Amino acid sequence: MKQIRRWQRILILSLLSISVFAPLIFVSNRLTSITPVGRREFMEELSKIRFRTNDLRLNAIEHEDGEGLKGPRLILFKDEDFNSTVRDNSSDETDGVIQSNEKDKTIELLGIGGNKLKNREEQVIVSQQKTVSSDAKDHLANKTVFKAPLSKDEKNTKVQPDRAPDVKVKEIRDKIIQAKAYLNFAPPGSNSQIVKELRTRMRELERPLGDVTKDKDLSKGLLRRVKPLDAALYKASRVFNNCPAIATKLRAMNYNSEELVQAQKNQASYLLHLAARTTPKGLHCLSMRLTSEYFALDPEKRQMPNQQNYNDPNLHHYVVFSDNILASAVVVNSTISSSKEPEKIVLHVLTDSLNYPSISMWFLQNIQSRATIQIQNIDDMAVLPLDYDQLLMKQRSNDPRFISTLNHARFYLPDIFPGLNKMVLLDHDVVVQRDLSRLWSIDMKGKVIGAVETCRESEPSFHSMSRFIDFSDEWVAGKFNPKACTWAFGMNLVDLEEWRRQKLTSTYIKYFNLGTKRPLWKAGSLPIGWLTFYRQTLPLDKKWHVMGLGRESGVKTLDIEEAAVIHYDGIMKPWLDIGIEKYKRYWNIHVPYYHSYLQQCNIQA
Repeated sequence: MKQIRRWQRILILSLLSISVFAPLIFVSNRLTSITPVGRREFMEELSKIRFRTNDLRLNAIEHEDGEGLKGPRLILFKDEDFNSTVRDNSSDETDGVIQSNEKDKTIELLGIGGNKLKNREEQVIVSQQKTVSSDAKDHLANKTVFKAPLSKDEKNTKVQPDRAPDVKVKEIRDKIIQAKAYLNFAPPGSNSQIVKELRTRMRELERPLGDVTKDKDLSKGLLRRVKPLDAALYKASRVFNNCPAIATKLRAMNYNSEELVQAQKNQASYLLHLAARTTPKGLHCLSMRLTSEYFALDPEKRQMPNQQNYNDPNLHHYVVFSDNILASAVVVNSTISSSKEPEKIVLHVLTDSLNYPSISMWFLQNIQSRATIQIQNIDDMAVLPLDYDQLLMKQRSNDPRFISTLNHARFYLPDIFPGLNKMVLLDHDVVVQRDLSRLWSIDMKGKVIGAVETCRESEPSFHSMSRFIDFSDEWVAGKFNPKACTWAFGMNLVDLEEWRRQKLTSTYIKYFNLGTKRPLWKAGSLPIGWLTFYRQTLPLDKKWHVMGLGRESGVKTLDIEEAAVIHYDGIMKPWLDIGIEKYKRYWNIHVPYYHSYLQQCNIQA
């Protein structure tokens, strides 16, 4: 029994060895006997067996090789070229198109005119690479290329593309304009279906849209009504398909809109200037109440205290020309509250006969015991020419501020204060924030007036001589330099002694008379002041005087808070409704809104 099993095992092992070695011997014998042509055919058979999974794809390409068809070019990709193609195409997935540069990244091996391969073996390799590259392209076209996940920061910055702000609102308004353009092509009185639909869709959008300017304010109902308008516009485009005529109509509508915008800008500018010239109702009420109180007062009680200090040259004298009760009160209150030694201060408020009773009564009721206040009536002084009002009217200005006596009376300061040698001139639209006593220790260096310059183009207070003065006139061009540095009224240190010595008041009168004969400069006291004090101005540090709070000039908060005096030059005064809100708070802190008269006249911050 054991011997039988032994023979069975030997037989089985023999059969196994034969099945293994017989194919090897057969193949080796055939290879030694076949020709080179037969060898290539045999290699082809092996390749077909090895790459059977790609056989169907290759056959499909070959079947297209018939009459009238151009077969695809077979491309051989290098490893690095294939990788670069994948990278380039993955970056263009947002466009939904795969692009490759065949001239730079591929080698063309087969053309329509003939076969450029050397042998069938290379053709098989190319076919395999072509299949792999086509598989890769299909893979990329389906957007299955793996991308690493974005970090949180990248998600916040890259998830959504950049969009213009409030684009929905702009699109809706553009559609409404387009609908109006189509309606203009309809015959007058037309009541066709498309005209009715356009008008209906426009009304559905115009009413709820109103003055909305931000996408977040658009209601869902409004957004749902956009699609019906789109459908109506599409129908209108099929009816009114004359593109040149539509373009002409849109240009005309654009021109008319620009004209309308310009007209509205002019009207807004006119209304602003009109508001600047008008006395607010509250101020008029306050003036009437104080005037009646003043005339009801006994004459002996109308005198201000500390009158002995009015002409004391050893004290610090400030002068304000004003016809506004609250404005003059703010200048006085801010100057006294900012001073380290208010008892050395003498404040001269000059006004006209119309406002003298009300301003006098205000300061009588609100006496500042630490400082000296003098109220003067410019109309009662003999220093101005008798026909001065008529001369001012010759400036040909409709703005009463420019032809006001108070605006030009500053050029008679040496005559108004004959006993004083030096003083500080303040406009009534300023607020004093720092102690100004150091101004009296400044060496004037023989100059008449100290002022902050306004000739730096980089600053919001910039002014040029040529903007206000006509240098085309031979007399002006021969006497003054258009590039000379300009300066500002508002806070000025004045040397009255030097003024008298140089007789600058006579110079002012001479220039003023020339300006009434021919228009040499714009109305107002600033241009004639530049000419009167030409080369007689001492530049002061700009921190002494910051301007632009009455204009949209973008003055920095830091500059305002560091300034000794801030100036609301411009038409947007802080006591008017048109004043700039962010600058009003510096002025409001010096207004006594708790006063009974202010409350009765409804004057509020």
